[in-house]
Amino acid sequence: MTTAGDDTDRAGADDADRALAALGAQIDASVADLQSARRRVRELQELRARGLGWREIVPREDRPLIVESITRALDGLGAIGGRFRREEAVALHAEGETIAGIGRLFGVSRQRVSAYLQEHVQLQSLRTGAGSDRAPSEP
Repeated sequence: MTTAGDDTDRAGADDADRALAALGAQIDASVADLQSARRRVRELQELRARGLGWREIVPREDRPLIVESITRALDGLGAIGGRFRREEAVALHAEGETIAGIGRLFGVSRQRVSAYLQEHVQLQSLRTGAGSDRAPSEP
């Protein structure tokens, strides 16, 4: 028998599952970016070892630059990792874990966990259009 609480648990788990899949894809993309950056580091080291100056090397660098690849990887992981953490907190809470317990698991304060849960509610509201005519409330 399914109860309304079970539906809420499943919805939270589904969001966490989607966030986990997105995190896996982002990790793959970030690894590719970082491998490309690592190859470029080796190329630059070889050019420097041959005596070329930075003024000769940098203007001829192919895009993306090393720093661009690293920034893209870190920004992507930060954004998607944050989404996963939020959705994981929501799923844990839906399964009965306390806010304090989630905080202990994640190594963050109860206030931070409450903020994750509130962010989730606000984003759900925006997705469903319920809050489209007003700004989300402060946590």
